[in-house]
Amino acid sequence: MKRAAILWREHRVLLLAFLAASALALFFAARFAFYVIYWSAPEHRDQPIETWMTIGYIARSYDLPREALADALGVGPPGSGRRPTVEQLARDRGMTPEEFRAEIEQAIAKLRESGPHR
Repeated sequence: MKRAAILWREHRVLLLAFLAASALALFFAARFAFYVIYWSAPEHRDQPIETWMTIGYIARSYDLPREALADALGVGPPGSGRRPTVEQLARDRGMTPEEFRAEIEQAIAKLRESGPHR
């Protein structure tokens, strides 16, 4: 405990920087672990397309590049921080979510037929 007091007294800025860097590293390590665990579960692969899903989520679930799926659907790259859902994209196109879901499924089938994309 005496060493911690000495560090705090003599190297306060350095100790705070170390603690901040450690917290940041822990945050990213936990985020990475969650990502790996989530996407390695079989129930997250080839999920039925729902209206809440984004193009990126669908692409990850079907193991396709996001850009290739977006291009196949004629959807431009999302703007900064914008991740429209299937429902929002269908509404923007004047379609029902079911019609857009069928279009997404066709695009996925075509991309899978054309071979590996990674």
